[in-house]
Amino acid sequence: MTQIHITMSGSPGAEFSAHWRITHEGETTEHVEESGTVPAEYTFTGTELEGTVKLLSDDERLEVDIQKGSNRSRSSTHGAGGTLMLMIS
Repeated sequence: MTQIHITMSGSPGAEFSAHWRITHEGETTEHVEESGTVPAEYTFTGTELEGTVKLLSDDERLEVDIQKGSNRSRSSTHGAGGTLMLMIS
């Protein structure tokens, strides 16, 4: 089993929405977070992850770190409406 670990950091209390699509053994499941706050962490089991994360807070910073085995993806955005499209496989 492959674990995909996501860490949301940045401005404490910053609000975000996230939509994750996780593929594992040919099956795709979705996890939707309508209104999360920094800091937050998620762990999924899968071979591939696609995600869309939108920062909802003004003048705040959001950093997203995704790790799967030795693969790592880091992205950040600043200001309300900033949207990140993420993928790791």
